[in-house]
Amino acid sequence: MPLHPQAQALRERRARAGTPALYSLTPAEARAADLADIRASAGTPEPVAAVEEHRIAGPGGPLAVRLYRPEPPGRELPALLYLFGGGWTLGSPDTSDAICRRLTNAVGCVTASVGYRLAPEHPFPAAVHDCHAAARWLAEQAGALGVDAARLAVAGDSAGGNLAAALTLLARDEGGPALRHQVLVYPNTDHRADTASLREHDDPLLFNRRSVAWYWGHYLADPADGDHPYASPLRAPSLAGLPPATVITAEYDPLRDEGERYAEALRAAGVPVEARRYDGMPHGFFAMTGVLDAAGEAQRYAAERLREALR
Repeated sequence: MPLHPQAQALRERRARAGTPALYSLTPAEARAADLADIRASAGTPEPVAAVEEHRIAGPGGPLAVRLYRPEPPGRELPALLYLFGGGWTLGSPDTSDAICRRLTNAVGCVTASVGYRLAPEHPFPAAVHDCHAAARWLAEQAGALGVDAARLAVAGDSAGGNLAAALTLLARDEGGPALRHQVLVYPNTDHRADTASLREHDDPLLFNRRSVAWYWGHYLADPADGDHPYASPLRAPSLAGLPPATVITAEYDPLRDEGERYAEALRAAGVPVEARRYDGMPHGFFAMTGVLDAAGEAQRYAAERLREALR
């Protein structure tokens, strides 16, 4: 179908404003512009019962972890580790703040967001190991955090979806922590992808194939690193034994096909998968609840899947 009218209106506003493509900026400039754009389109953040800032030990030094609670401490709740997007180059827990608040309330879980190290200063695999450290912390400190260690899930969008997928592989390979579910929102899954969606989408006013190349270029210190399954989960020798998955894709997204191929590969490996494509939507729509109705629908869908998995 054509680009949804609400998404088309967003595109036209960008054109009128002369909004530069993030890949035309320096990483520092792009980080500031990306956060401003996300905050402008995310809508009013929902209140939650509590937000806590923690510092934990990470493989490269202390890591910031933000916890969101749907109710005051008092009973064990399931937990979700949410990994923000931004091409491994942009972002922070502030990037996914609105998403984390909505999922915390809708799922009824404690949500953790980790400030993993960013490229190009810290290329692959730094972010993967930071995310694993946060997942292990959630499991190991479950009692003190009021979390049920037997009910943990991971989710993320874009590069965060890539990291969520990589985390499930790393957790499987290294014996934990056990994860009940994974929600992958338009994830990168193959740095060598040459798909129809990647070739087709080159609109400079939307996330496009040049955006994808720019981010991979920052994340991989050596292009050969992209063949590692923790960078390109679709290249993993086996996807067997991974947690059940929800995969969300967008029609007008260069990453559409590799996300859907990953869902198919998971299914072929015996992993229960439910995949849903949002027609007429561009990459990044999941965070835009202030301007795109489909974003709210997709977040409610993700919450339903998580709520069921974490019962």
